[in-house]
Amino acid sequence: MALSYRARRRWSLVVLVIGLPVYIVACVSVMNWLERPPLLVELAVYVGLGVLWALPLRFVFLGVGKSDPEAEAD
Repeated sequence: MALSYRARRRWSLVVLVIGLPVYIVACVSVMNWLERPPLLVELAVYVGLGVLWALPLRFVFLGVGKSDPEAEAD
């Protein structure tokens, strides 16, 4: 089931406004649990977690910045 353009816009807003801050708090909590690892390990974890959130949600953000393809051309 494909999402409509309007649904993708709404879900992308929900993900960015609510989901991403929650995910950031979770990532910082994981880093605190590791008790300050070496700098390169910390960088690798942050980069990995930074990419990890976007992979399953890329279909939500696909084409959101473009004009509505279902709208009538005036």
